Amino acid sequence: MKDLAPHSIELESEKVQFLKDMAKKYDLADIGKAVRCLVNYARENQDKLDDIFGEVRCLDC
Repeated sequence: MKDLAPHSIELESEKVQFLKDMAKKYDLADIGKAVRCLVNYARENQDKLDDIFGEVRCLDC
């Protein structure tokens, strides 16, 4: 069994909506699964970590 633990994170409503949209589009159980997909992608693509985390993006400024 997976070692899942709930975690609370703060997200702007646009980001929550994006996760909901992706969960629906890709038939994911919920937005938590969408976040886990993103984390797994980052973990599996170590060569893209600078692209993912190195640049500060402010889409909501």
